[in-house]
Amino acid sequence: MTVPQWLCNQLMRAFLKKDRRQIRLLNDCWYFYRTRKRPDEDSASL
Repeated sequence: MTVPQWLCNQLMRAFLKKDRRQIRLLNDCWYFYRTRKRPDEDSASL
């Protein structure tokens, strides 16, 4: 599964600004998105 472009852009911006709070928030969003999108796909790849 690839990271959505909107999330990639926001992560890049947060890293460039060194905004740790935003990086953590986006990281949580990614894990939430990943687990909600296709939970069966993640367990199959382990």
